[in-house]
Amino acid sequence: MIVIAHVSDIHVDEEQRSIARTRAVMEYLEGVPYDLDAVLVTGDIADHALPAEYDIVRELLLSRHPVLVCPGNHDDRGALRRALLGAEEEAGRPDAPVNQVHRGDGFVVALCDSSVPGKDEGFLEDETLEWLDDVLTGTPRDVPVLVGFHHPPVPLNTPYVDEIRQFGEERLAALASRHPHLTAFLAGHAHTAAATTFAGRPLLVAPGVVSALRLPWEQPGRSVPHIHLDLPPALAFHVLDDQGRLTTHFRTVPV
Repeated sequence: MIVIAHVSDIHVDEEQRSIARTRAVMEYLEGVPYDLDAVLVTGDIADHALPAEYDIVRELLLSRHPVLVCPGNHDDRGALRRALLGAEEEAGRPDAPVNQVHRGDGFVVALCDSSVPGKDEGFLEDETLEWLDDVLTGTPRDVPVLVGFHHPPVPLNTPYVDEIRQFGEERLAALASRHPHLTAFLAGHAHTAAATTFAGRPLLVAPGVVSALRLPWEQPGRSVPHIHLDLPPALAFHVLDDQGRLTTHFRTVPV
């Protein structure tokens, strides 16, 4: 059995609120009496993309479990790469996409950079799609591959998020059609747990750590903000069993 924790939208700044909520989630994962196969953090990691924020994040994300990250629209590619991956920017390309692959025992996770520098919406650059195609081609067909990114590539019936979702998704769908062992897509960005489909696969959206999204039918009027700050932080667990069946569980964490 493969168990992957999925955390998103921690939005760490220098205020105690975001730090305490992220720490609570990571301490919960550290206390799980099971060695998780991976912890994924799908973007919006540092709220203002400041070096000081990434310094805090680096300490918060220390774990006995393998931790993988990808940028969101609040992140800076170069700053994230230096602070969290210990890697320098590509020569002359400070804004090169930050893509990561983790090859575990019986599974692969490919985290793609859907961020667009200077914009809130998402898009997978051609070089990211080429990289993902290489990862999938180089993975045996009997090994499941989970593909993650920050921005969901379909509307979630949440207008505020749908306006800044991932666009150009038909290119990703075409790629997926060539790789049947692409098992599911994982995303964040929406600050709400959600499950839908994309390209014939599950699309599983992790809830937000720093805040939750009020859904349109939960808002009594426009004067009520769409961000809910009082709900506890939450995360997802994605489980692959020995038959390759994927199950997702959602958990809230007290602060």
